[in-house]
Amino acid sequence: EAQLVESGGGWVQPGGSLRLSCAASGFTFSNYVMSWVRQAPGKGPERVSVINTGGSTTYTDSVKGRFTIARDNAKNMLYLQMNSLTPEDTAVYYCAASLGLKGKGTQVTVSS
Repeated sequence: EAQLVESGGGWVQPGGSLRLSCAASGFTFSNYVMSWVRQAPGKGPERVSVINTGGSTTYTDSVKGRFTIARDNAKNMLYLQMNSLTPEDTAVYYCAASLGLKGKGTQVTVSS
């Protein structure tokens, strides 16, 4: 069964950092475009970052220069390094694969 499992969320003060991880299983990870999607309370989903099979990346404007997406195809892992976090980054963060698969999410809360 194909699945994605996120980890690494939590509470952090403004200006802090977190590293999210996503473990993929049950499909050929290296063949698919991967992304991080977040959903803040009361808002719709927002695609934060995408990494394609060749390693090229894109970011939504609000996280450019602060977030870095990466993948390790040997370990079937996707990562999101998040620096200089602000309260506006508070959301549930989901890992998603282009085969139409999404994890259950991990909560990120940024507050003082």
